[in-house]
Amino acid sequence: MTQLACFKAYDIRGRVPDELNVDLVYKIGVAYALEMNATKIVVGYDARLESPEILDALIKGLNSQNVAVINLGLCGTEEVYFHTFNMESKGVNGGIMVTASHNPKGYNGLKMVSKGARPISGSDGLKRIHDRVVNMVLNLLSSAPAAQSVEQHNKAEYIQHLISYIDVAALKPLKIVVNPGNGTAGLALKQLATHLPCEFIYLHENMDGNFPNGIPNPLLPENRSSTQQAVKEHKADLGIAWDGDFDRCFFFDENARFIEGYYIVGLLAQAFLKKNKGASIIHDPRLIWNTIDIANTLGGKAIQSKTGHSFIKQIMREEDAVYGGEMSAHHYFKDFAYCDSGMIPWLLVAELMSMQNTPLSKMVDEGIAAYPCSGEINYKVSDTKKMLTNIRQYFSHLNPTIDTRDGLSMSFENWRFNIRASNTEPFLRLNIETKNNQILLEEKIIEFENLINI
Repeated sequence: MTQLACFKAYDIRGRVPDELNVDLVYKIGVAYALEMNATKIVVGYDARLESPEILDALIKGLNSQNVAVINLGLCGTEEVYFHTFNMESKGVNGGIMVTASHNPKGYNGLKMVSKGARPISGSDGLKRIHDRVVNMVLNLLSSAPAAQSVEQHNKAEYIQHLISYIDVAALKPLKIVVNPGNGTAGLALKQLATHLPCEFIYLHENMDGNFPNGIPNPLLPENRSSTQQAVKEHKADLGIAWDGDFDRCFFFDENARFIEGYYIVGLLAQAFLKKNKGASIIHDPRLIWNTIDIANTLGGKAIQSKTGHSFIKQIMREEDAVYGGEMSAHHYFKDFAYCDSGMIPWLLVAELMSMQNTPLSKMVDEGIAAYPCSGEINYKVSDTKKMLTNIRQYFSHLNPTIDTRDGLSMSFENWRFNIRASNTEPFLRLNIETKNNQILLEEKIIEFENLINI
């Protein structure tokens, strides 16, 4: 069977038009409707240049199977999630967002959920949708009638839901630099800002699918400088930047230092455990010690999951966890139908800063000092499986604790690492952390460089 390159492990994403085009999207709409028994679904789209025509083809495919469509228009992925679970009582049983998130210009894609905003990924229907598309004989887009959908641009319920996570009265008038990266975060921010006492300094707020200020991916160091400069220039308390569909947010402290997502997971675990005594927190396996330490200190329970949103969401449901976090800046919330949000995290951090009357730098410094980390380092290798075997053999004489549930994790007395193969590229992704030892961390990074690049 032909394998369509745009179908990935967790979503659909590819170059337009060679990997993803309107004819293919029409078929995906048909296949989604049939596979998920959809009757009424929510759709939305990001600021990319191709998104409107892709959305139109998607709606036509859904309409062809008598699926009613509620069109949110330009929005963030989390808005599709929210309206999918929030309007379940009104017959909504699915949602699709047209987005390629942080990918370069020229890419687009689809993020799909089923009833209750449950994820649709490789093991939850995505492969079956793929197979239906591949086996579809006719391309009917050219003869399809005009797309029919109900437009819904009111963000009021979504904004009220976001505000429910914090005590607005407790917020101090923080000065916050916000950078939507020419994506869609600015639309929600403008409405959210009217309910908050904070002063917002906007960067790159206008939506522009040409991305004149760089790919909306703050994980790339070259895309951080404008936010950092603005924090310094305005003497801001906090800087926040988002990816294109704002399901992830990234933090800069008052000194314009970029804060690794690992330490934000610890902060949010702290925020929830102080309000929910004894609750469970889910984390990924890449960097773990700081999160476990915080959970233990506050009487919570830290539970490890495989990396990836479908795994985290499943474990959260099984464990009735209040919060789940990945170091890659995906944060999941029980009251948000276990979905990820790029707006809820910064609201909670602003609340913590206000209630503790403490700058962000001091809130994370303790964790950074206690558990210094490398951040994710990517290595291109010809044979990921062979290299993982070599790494395991290289360190095995030191009698580490070994965990192979998600890549290879090896823990020693005062340092540990996790290394995983990419699902889609010939890359190994390495994360190292130590116990209060920056020099050891730097030594281990060099040791891996030598080991992998021999």
